[in-house]
Amino acid sequence: MLIGYGIFLVSCERQIIYHPYKYPEGNWNPSSSLVPKVDVRFAASDGVLLHGWYVSSKNSDVTLLWFHGNAGNVTHRLDNIKMLKPLNLDIFIFDYRGYGKSEGEPNEEGIYLDSQAAYDWLVNVKKKVPEKIILFGRSLGGICAIEVASKNKAAGIILESVFPSAEKMAKNIFPVFPLGWAIKSRFDAIGKVPNLKLPKLFLHGTRDEIVPYKLGRELFTAAAEPKVFHDIHDAGHNDTFLVGGADYLAIIDQFIESIIPFRIK
Repeated sequence: MLIGYGIFLVSCERQIIYHPYKYPEGNWNPSSSLVPKVDVRFAASDGVLLHGWYVSSKNSDVTLLWFHGNAGNVTHRLDNIKMLKPLNLDIFIFDYRGYGKSEGEPNEEGIYLDSQAAYDWLVNVKKKVPEKIILFGRSLGGICAIEVASKNKAAGIILESVFPSAEKMAKNIFPVFPLGWAIKSRFDAIGKVPNLKLPKLFLHGTRDEIVPYKLGRELFTAAAEPKVFHDIHDAGHNDTFLVGGADYLAIIDQFIESIIPFRIK
């Protein structure tokens, strides 16, 4: 029976992990006054063509590089982007391969290449200095943010609702059967965070129904200093910014201020 479950898991792994909404699904024409976005086209190192939005704020000198979760596409982050506007940040959010207007199909190696390509576009094309780039990863996107941080410089990293590894998530989903061995994807965040020296902010909903709170704390415990953890009380997996409200915004603002104290606001 265990072998049968393992074979099933491997055969459905991509469908289980990734839930992309491809164009034209989503709100691709939001009000320009609310989200003054610019379409960005760029390519991963293996040639896959990718798409993102660059959202500017007046005279901002800090950029948030946004790695979204495993479902939807960039358009499904519009409400969260609008909420962050008072922080006067430039925001670069992109779709992994197979999501939105990006070509290809997602897999672990591929989304890492996409994430590196987004960072490279900011540095090499947009001419942003790493000391003014903040990596922001939510859920699966946190795994990508950690991968980028392990190979590049940045001012800091914000990790929201992030899990330690695919193996630990598999144990949570299938507690009776140890099926971690059957998963090709590793998503080994917990093996990388002990080596990350940049400032880290962890956010996690206390009622997260997808990535249990205890797994978020486990990842935090393994991380190197400097680091700080904030509970988002009564928040689940996808409503952290809604439940957190003004406090959520203040926590992020304080973290950015602590690592880039003289930024333009």
